[in-house]
Amino acid sequence: MLIGLHKEKGGKEMSFFKREDSEEMSAPDNATARPNVDQKVLQYETFINEVLKRDLQKVVEQRDQVYEKISQYLQLKNTIQSLQEAGSQQLKTDVDLGCNFYVQAEVEDSSRMFVAVGYGFFVEMTHDEALRFIEKKTSQLTAFTEQLTKDSAKIKAHIRMVLEGLRELQGLGDLPESRRGDVF
Repeated sequence: MLIGLHKEKGGKEMSFFKREDSEEMSAPDNATARPNVDQKVLQYETFINEVLKRDLQKVVEQRDQVYEKISQYLQLKNTIQSLQEAGSQQLKTDVDLGCNFYVQAEVEDSSRMFVAVGYGFFVEMTHDEALRFIEKKTSQLTAFTEQLTKDSAKIKAHIRMVLEGLRELQGLGDLPESRRGDVF
């Protein structure tokens, strides 16, 4: 009997395959056993394609978005450090108005700036405050990416387990280690 687990959004684990009648597969009548096997294979394939691969794609996309946020914070950190090294309060820069339309802007006093802290909120900070915030925020985001990486590894393991279940149902042997590839 094969049992696999899948986590739903609420954190509740749900079994995705549970064969209730273990004698169903060992029935001597091949005419009734083959349609049951085909039905189980179809259920496995559907589960892989509609649930596991979709979940894996969402986790990978979410991790990529978090990496993008980390990149933006590190870019801001480099800008602040450059401002501190220059020692000048004035700043000339190009500002994107949208759709790649830029306008030149001149900031008279760059000692304070607004930093995005999340959920659409911005907080006015000094350079030192902003640098401390960026350090904390990037460490939190890095920890979150590590968790997302672990989640994607678990989903890949579930996909492999279901694929092994498919091989077992179809009576196929194991693939040689050299032919096993990355799941997604």
